[in-house]
This record gives sequence, C-alpha cells and structure tokens, in this order.
Amino acid sequence: MPGSPRSIRGGVTALKKWIDPFVFILLVMVVLATLLPCSGRSAEFFKTAANFAIVLLFFLHGAKLSREAILGGMLNWRLHLATLTVTFALFPLLGLVLIRLPALDPALTAGVLYLTLLPSTVQSSIAFTSIAKGNVSAAVCAASLSNILGMFITPMLVALLMQVSGTQSQVSMEAVRRIAGQLLLPFVVGHLARPWIGAWVVRHKVLVGWVDRSSILLVVYTAFSHAVIDGLWTKCSVMSLLGQFVLCSGLLAFVLATCWWIGGRLGLSREDSIVLLFCGSKKSLASGVPMAGVLFAPAEVGLIILPTMIFHQIQLIVCAVIARRMGEPQTKKSPLSPP
Repeated sequence: MPGSPRSIRGGVTALKKWIDPFVFILLVMVVLATLLPCSGRSAEFFKTAANFAIVLLFFLHGAKLSREAILGGMLNWRLHLATLTVTFALFPLLGLVLIRLPALDPALTAGVLYLTLLPSTVQSSIAFTSIAKGNVSAAVCAASLSNILGMFITPMLVALLMQVSGTQSQVSMEAVRRIAGQLLLPFVVGHLARPWIGAWVVRHKVLVGWVDRSSILLVVYTAFSHAVIDGLWTKCSVMSLLGQFVLCSGLLAFVLATCWWIGGRLGLSREDSIVLLFCGSKKSLASGVPMAGVLFAPAEVGLIILPTMIFHQIQLIVCAVIARRMGEPQTKKSPLSPP
C-alpha cells in the first residue's frame, strides 16, 4: 500500500543503493548553508571546530596506518607507480584540457582543476577492491601511499597549475606551507604514536569514521555559508550543475577505461589490475575538503569543492556496480574482461 511503513522502508532502501547516505547529509548541509548561512562569531566558531576536527582526523589516520602494510605492499612497484602516475599525472593533464572547454562555466574551472589534483580515496578503494576480488593488501598500500604523497604533491600542483592555467583562484606558497602544519604534522605525530595508541584506534574504527565525516560536514557548512553570502547561487546556475554531472561522468568513464587498459599493457594480474582500476580512478573527498579549506579563501571554497562532491557521488555509484559485477563468478558475464 503506497505510503505504508513497509513501502517507505523499501523506498529508502532502494535510494541507499544509488545515493550514499553521507552524500545525502552533505547535500543537507549545503541546503542548510543556503537557508541559514553562518556569519560573524558563529562562522568563527564553526571554522575553529572544523580545524580541530581536521587535525584530530589526520592524527587518527596516522595512528591507524600500518607501516608493515606499506613496506610490504611497496614491493609491487609497477602497480604503485602506475597508480600514482594516473592520479598525479594523467588526471591533472585531463584537468588542464577540461578547463579549456568553452562550454564549462568559468566559475567552476578552478574546482574542476582542483578535483583532478587530489589523491585517491582510501576506505572505498579498498572496499571495492575486496568486493571485486582484487589484491586487497596492494590496495591498502596504493591508497595509503597516494594519500601520504598527496599531502605534498596536491598543494604543489595546486600552486603551480592554477597559476599556469590562469584560473580565477590563486594559491600562495604560504597556503601550501599551512598544509604541513594542519594536515601533515598531525599525521606524522599520530603515526609515531602508533605503538602506544594504534591498537586502540583500530579497535575503535567507528570513531575515526565519525571524526572523518564530522570534519567534512563542518568544512562544507562553513565553506558554503561563506560562498552563499558571497553570491554562490548567482554565479552557478542549474545548467552549470547539470554540465558538471556530465563532465564528471565522462572523466570517470575515460579514466576507468584507461586504468584497465594500462593494467593489460603492463601485464598485471587481474587482481592487481583491479587495484589500479579502483585506486587510480578515484578522488578523495576526505582529503580534498580539508585541503581546500586551507588553500583557498573562505568565499572560494564552496565553488572549489562542488565538482569534487559531484564526482564523489558518481564514482561511488559506478564503482559499486563494477565491483559487484567483477566479483561475480567468472562463469557470469563481467562488465570488464580480464586484461
């Protein structure tokens, strides 16, 4: 019966298959910032809370990271070199091409380029590799290495390419140095403290997840509040948003196909090719949002992270479908044949 509790639960379950609940909460934060943007003292409070959450997040990630997993996985150097090349070379080159498209809204060019400069995700890359029956230990190493190097490489690429490409947003080297103090230093301290707190952090993975999501939500709310006050929705139209969905979908499709092709050309096993497919094609919202908050002016952050939020949702949906199909018995048809 329409409107009954059972039908409502069924609708919610079906919705969760296509929309990540966390992304839905992100959208709620955007709506909240649009209707009730924070300003003045409240904006300072949320900014301070977001900065604290970000420092705590990277401290916990450093404590959680297994040094043995990194050292063991780095033996597979061809796979990791290919993954890093796609993440920090192919993607940025594609970004430089995309921002030259005449149909792209000029207000979103900086955000599109920034998206392509981010490191890979960690949790979802590993999860999708496991579902697809890939090399999980190599995925742990590839995703972790991408995020560690991303704390150095992404700010440097942002400072270099956003000036060279002539995008509206400019990043100073001082902003790049702030990354070290707010993100890298807590990460290193957390990793050095791993012998004492590592086991506790691993047992309380839910805590890390809550800190992860809370920091992103706080940054998104404060960023979009500043952007709304600065006239965000007069700069970005509905057609621009639709164009972003098309652009992000095409970008993801191209990189997925390229990663699978590279795996075949390098002679990687199917298990390692799956790692390259999922770790190479994804971009991290968890790293991208905090970095944007440090690198860019408050009024710019909302527009900067908008393409990343859109790409994040698309990659979750598409990669979840591909991972499930690839994890099926080989007697069933897979959307990607072995390289």
